[in-house]
Formats: sequence, structure tokens, C-alpha cells
Amino acid sequence: MAEAEIKSNTQREIQVEIPADIVARETEAVVSKFQKLAKLPGFRQGKVPASVVRNRFSEDIKSEVVESLIPRYFRQETEKQNLHPVSQPRVTDLHIHEGEPLRFKASFEVLPDFDVTGYEDIHVDKPDTGVTDEEVDKTLQQLREQNASFNAIDDRALQDGDFAQVAFSGTPKGTEGSAAEGQPVNMDDVLVEIGGSNTLPEFTENLRGANPNDQRTFEVTYHEDFSDKRLAGKTFEYSVTVKGVKQKHLPELNDDFAKELGQFADFNELRQRVRENLEAEKKHNAEHEAKDKIVDELLKRNEIAVPESMIEHQIDVRLERGLRALAQQGMRPEDMKKMDFGRLRAGQRDQAEREVKIALMLEKIAEKEDLLVSDQEVDREVEALALQAKQPVEAVRNRLTQDGGLARIRSRIRSEKTLDFLYNRSA
Repeated sequence: MAEAEIKSNTQREIQVEIPADIVARETEAVVSKFQKLAKLPGFRQGKVPASVVRNRFSEDIKSEVVESLIPRYFRQETEKQNLHPVSQPRVTDLHIHEGEPLRFKASFEVLPDFDVTGYEDIHVDKPDTGVTDEEVDKTLQQLREQNASFNAIDDRALQDGDFAQVAFSGTPKGTEGSAAEGQPVNMDDVLVEIGGSNTLPEFTENLRGANPNDQRTFEVTYHEDFSDKRLAGKTFEYSVTVKGVKQKHLPELNDDFAKELGQFADFNELRQRVRENLEAEKKHNAEHEAKDKIVDELLKRNEIAVPESMIEHQIDVRLERGLRALAQQGMRPEDMKKMDFGRLRAGQRDQAEREVKIALMLEKIAEKEDLLVSDQEVDREVEALALQAKQPVEAVRNRLTQDGGLARIRSRIRSEKTLDFLYNRSA
């Protein structure tokens, strides 16, 4: 028998009693197992009397009985009361004595009982996604820049507009071990535009007039707000060797350029493809922005109590994603261990809570509007993951089945469908 107590909108506590005869049978089964495995002086393995086992391993037997019975009867009692825990139970007031029922209290979190209202009349403005000729021309110019060639100049020194092909090393200046010290910077082959808008003035001033094989040494002091945080606020001494003088050549925007870029018959086809891509990008961005506004409005119109365990799980997800990105950028594991994870978790909390609320609301709307996800839609996602991982589809499916990944995929697709549903009716 169990009695549920409502602690809050998301907290429940139940008292569970397991009959003495069931506890006794489970105890006998554990004692029998210990008899087969126990190795005690004076007894052959498998021949240790039950009384000796009970006396020698009493606490171990009791722990195994508890570990076996509590999860099973906790699950049974929550199912009987139609409760759906979203956290592991916290067990208290454990009572276990020979010949008596096993009693305990279990506190746990459940999904809140809530409804989502006001989503039927949410309207958002959809901006114009048309593309101007000027935008097309700008993108074509960027393509020219990306496909520029650099020709060697042998008969003169570097001047504004040229590109210096250089190798350099940068050594941080400051007291060893101080905050001013940084990591050395080394580049074997890089192009520096003399007088370029993105070129540091010190590089332009010291390289202007240099010839191939010339060397220059100079200092650069970076502003505190410099974009590269490894350099911000520090002074570096650079030793630069000029390997060559280059002049940039931009290709002509013509049929030959279009053919070199890809499967384009002529320049007009390239221009049309650029326009289509820009339109698709604008449409995607506009849709993303509109969906963000829809979600913001849903949050304003509906208040949901969120289980703490779901927030903590989402914080874990966000941190794992962030650490994976840092690893891909080259951060070393030993540097990651030095991070203040308490501060990082606190910084992720508000966004994690927002994401959980959004997920719960979209799931509720999907239920109300009978928005379903077919097995075929899930299969397509699994096949795409298998292709990306270069693994057999069934191997990926089995792994996702075991770790709950299939359910997460289905839930994500359903959320995307729900957002599409809200977006399409918001016009």
C-alpha cells in the first residue's frame, strides 16, 4: 500500500510497504546466492551453512535485498497511482527488520499538470525575403575575392595594396609567470595586405618598402578588447621574414569564371543560382526569427513549473555541447579541468530552464493538435546519422535504442513539426 503526498506542483512523496513474506523470500534468495559464492575458512565453496552466511554477511544481504526490492515496488506503486517520475527517487525512513514488512518513503519529481493556452491567435510579421540586384552583386564580388590569384612581383619593394608573403614568430613580453605572459605565436606562410583594413598598422608600417628576404623586428601592443582573447591586452615582439611580394588578381565575372566555379553553363546561370541561394537564406533566417518570436510569446502567455531534475539534465546537455566545441577548437583536456564548472553551470541555468519550458509546451500543443511522427520520419533521421558516421544503419539503430536516442529523435521531430504548425498558422 502507498499514499502519495503532494509536496509541490512537481514534487511527490509516497510511502511504500513491502509485505514481510515477500521480503523473507527475497532474503532467502540472496542468502542462497551468497552460500554458492562465499569462501570462508573451514568450509568448502558452496557448502557454507545459511546461518553462518546470515551472520557473516548480514549487512551485505540486507543491502542487496533493499537494492532488489525498492526499485521494483517503487515502480509498481507509481504505476498504480498513474505517477510518472522524471527523477530518481530519494529514499528516506527505511525500515527493514527480520520478520517485518520493509517500509520506506520515496520523494521524486513529476511533470507538472499544466495546459498551454493562447497559441491559436499568435501572429508574427513575416519580412520580405526578396533579394535585390545590389545584394546579388555584393555576393558575386565576394566570390571574386575568394577566387583571387596572387602573382609574384620580383622587381620592386612592398607598397600599399601588395601582399607580403611572410613567416613570423611572436614572443610575448612580460614578467615570466605574470598575467602579461602569453603563448608564442608562429606562422610559417601567411599573406599580409599592406595598408589593408584588416591589417594591424604596425605590420603595414614595418613591412612597407621591404624586399624579399628582408627581415623586420617590431612590437605590437594589442587593445584590451582585441577580438583574439589570447592576444588582448598583451605586447608581442615579432620577428618577420619577407618571403615574397604578391599582387592580387581578381577574376573577371564572365562565362569562364562561372564554368570554373562549378556546373554552370554561363554567367547568367551563376547569377541566378546566387539569387536563389540568397533567397533561401533570407527565407530560412526569417522563419527562424519568426519562430523565436512565437516561442517568446508562448512563454509570456503560459507559466510552467519546471522539475529541477529536467533543468539539471539540460544544463548537462548544454555543457557537454560546449565542451565538445572547445575540444574541436583545440582546447586541451587539462585546460578544461581548470574551468570553474560551478560558475559555468550557474551561467547556463536560465537558458536551460527556458529550453525545458519550450519543449514541454510544444509537446503539449502536439498532443492537443494530434501532431504525430511516423516511423518513416524517424528512419530517415537514423539513416542520415548512419551515413554521417559511416556505420551500418542497424548498428546505429541498436545503439540509439539502447541509450534512448530514438525517443529523443522522435521528440525533436515532433517539436519541429509543432513549430512549423504554429509558424504556418501565424501569418
